[in-house]
Amino acid sequence: MISTAIRVARVGSAAELAAAALVMLGFPALMLAALVPSVYAFAAAAAVTYLADHYLHRKGSYLINRLSKVRAGLSIRFLIRQLLLILLLARLSHANDLIFYGAVACFIAFYGLQAPHGALVTLIRNRRKMPVATRNVDLKSRIRIPDAPPRGLLHRSAEKMLHLDLFSVVGILVSAVVGPAVAGFVGIGLTVGLGCLYVLVLVPYVRGRKIPPKADDVLAAVDDWLVGYKPETVLYFSGSKDSAYQVNMWLETMERLETRPLIILRERAILNNLAPTTVPVICVPGGVHLMNLDLSTVRVALYAANVGKNIHLLRVPTMKHVFIGHGDSDKLASVNPYSKVYDEVWTAGRAGRDRYAIADVGVRDDDIVEVGRPQLAPIQSWQGVPEGRIATVLYAPTWEGWDGNPGNTSIVLAGENILNKLVQADPPVRVLYKPHPFTGTVSKEAAAAHRRITALVEQAAAERATDSRFTADVTAQAEAQAELDLIEARLAELAAVGGDKGDEAEASRDGVVDVAKHEEIARLRTEWNDAYWRSFPSYEHRVITGAEPRLYDCFNVSDAMVSDISSVVSDFIASGKPYAVTDSADLGVEEFKRQNTAVRAATILSNSAAELGGLLDAVHDPSGDPLAEDRGELKRYLLGPEEPKSIDQFNTAVADLALKAEARNVGQESRPGGGDADTAELTNAVPGQRGASAGETDGVSAG
Repeated sequence: MISTAIRVARVGSAAELAAAALVMLGFPALMLAALVPSVYAFAAAAAVTYLADHYLHRKGSYLINRLSKVRAGLSIRFLIRQLLLILLLARLSHANDLIFYGAVACFIAFYGLQAPHGALVTLIRNRRKMPVATRNVDLKSRIRIPDAPPRGLLHRSAEKMLHLDLFSVVGILVSAVVGPAVAGFVGIGLTVGLGCLYVLVLVPYVRGRKIPPKADDVLAAVDDWLVGYKPETVLYFSGSKDSAYQVNMWLETMERLETRPLIILRERAILNNLAPTTVPVICVPGGVHLMNLDLSTVRVALYAANVGKNIHLLRVPTMKHVFIGHGDSDKLASVNPYSKVYDEVWTAGRAGRDRYAIADVGVRDDDIVEVGRPQLAPIQSWQGVPEGRIATVLYAPTWEGWDGNPGNTSIVLAGENILNKLVQADPPVRVLYKPHPFTGTVSKEAAAAHRRITALVEQAAAERATDSRFTADVTAQAEAQAELDLIEARLAELAAVGGDKGDEAEASRDGVVDVAKHEEIARLRTEWNDAYWRSFPSYEHRVITGAEPRLYDCFNVSDAMVSDISSVVSDFIASGKPYAVTDSADLGVEEFKRQNTAVRAATILSNSAAELGGLLDAVHDPSGDPLAEDRGELKRYLLGPEEPKSIDQFNTAVADLALKAEARNVGQESRPGGGDADTAELTNAVPGQRGASAGETDGVSAG
């Protein structure tokens, strides 16, 4: 019942649901206490509403947004509480007393301060919002960007301002109980005085040297940096904050390019969710601002997603444009007809090329280049189960999706069958259960299945801990845990150095990464992963959620995997390890393989998981594995050859395409009249020209 209410209310926990209920019930209780009248009951109900409201804001609860939509926003809730306090005073026969008129005047004046306070906060935020936001770009030496206002002034500013009424509310309640009005007027004075002070403290930040330079000055500074840096290869990305993973997966590849890389983002939400990187990043929300940047040295532009805003860079003829995508699977998104707009489409292996040929969406075979998957470099090849430990099987189902298709995930129909067979396997195996982070967000059946599977794994782990066949090296585990604690402490220490920047402008000014710190964090995360797996027995079943350990880390400690149709399967194939995929939609083995290339070397499971024994046999006896050769062929088909390494293939593809772009540009310059006014219209399509009309908007023509 509680879980259903949590899901319907879209809250994160039972505590959040309870706080929401207290807010809803608290205000009727306040009215009842005011009418009775009872000062003590009113004070108790007021305290509950203050605390519950504050808790929901601190948690960023979805309900806070919903209350605003139904005209019960933050200001209204505070106003209602204050009006009910006035009603309480009237019911206590204080309507003719000075404290009554003082309370009315206080709350009117206090609400009068909300307008200038809100206006100042909005003005400060708008004036400090720069036309571009950057990381790893040296703006500090080029323009003056002042420090952000203290975080305490602007963070949840409306809530802080409104809570100043606590002084007057407490003072008035004290006066209502003890008699003399002194406490009430002291509280009133503090509320109004501190409110005025809050407004006055904000004033200096809206003018003069407290605000960043104008847009033209900032763009000129960025251009000056670009001229010096001379970027050659750009990764361009636009999308919602939830799609940040699509650009994050390319960061390491960009860091390993042999040309000068640059990342261009179009939404601030993506920048805020970008993983740490040493590559320069420029976030340009405005289309005109993007086209006014000097990108004249860029020869190759890489696109990780097919989105409308790609047009703002695709219109530039001096660079070659490439679709690289954000995964390798048989989904329709992998053969989007939009891909025709790019000069080339890069796929991992032959499978990607064949997908386009079969789909017949207008992408020419000559424009497809196979470059492998550089992101899969951390995945280790399988050499069989290491001596001294039992085999490990990873169950990594995908989530239920938005369309309710039973073939999306195995977790509902097959999950428990899979887990039961794995934990009861003989010879025994260890089970790692790592569900997709979105599991259960749409389907209550999937959420319930996830809870049952989690309980099943935890119960099996508890039973194995008491099984005399399994013995743990307690000393080694304790040492690993101590090592883990030290690493986590150091990571926390590094994360605290410098802290979060005050706002976007300050983060852009100081956003040059400390390379030594970046490298130390990467090394510590590797050490953390090693210590994590040593901190508990190698036979212990475990549920793994959250960002750490990462999926690829789970791949590397596993000897086999059970999953569903998703890019997880394509990635796991890089390991060469046995794997199984569940046909939850009951398509049948042959049709399932026909529709999904990635399962052609898999053990196909029905929802009963009766076929799981074949997978376990392959793990225990690799020499007798009937699918081993098929997996090798499929790996080459999907991901390309192992040599040369994927990153080398990628760098070669970048270099070859850059030469094509340069040849095209030289050819254009050598044309008769190539530098004259006849080509002015074409030139205006090239970034770096400041002649754009000030009236242009983000919806600029594709030209």
